[in-house]
Amino acid sequence: MKAKDLRERTTEDLGELSAQLEKDLFSYRMKNHTGQLEDTSLLGKTRRDLARIKLILTERAGAKAKGVAS
Repeated sequence: MKAKDLRERTTEDLGELSAQLEKDLFSYRMKNHTGQLEDTSLLGKTRRDLARIKLILTERAGAKAKGVAS
């Protein structure tokens, strides 16, 4: 996913997507440990997507707090 596409989504949608990616990441880790994961690049891609989402959520929370503080 691209950050540009993620920024267009709502905060609630990003929260749901984050939860789903965390579940997927756990599943990929378990499959990798048992040798059932064929595409191991999914681990890194999912981690990066999750980090992008968390960054956007943090930015939005900071902007909201900054707007209230001023």
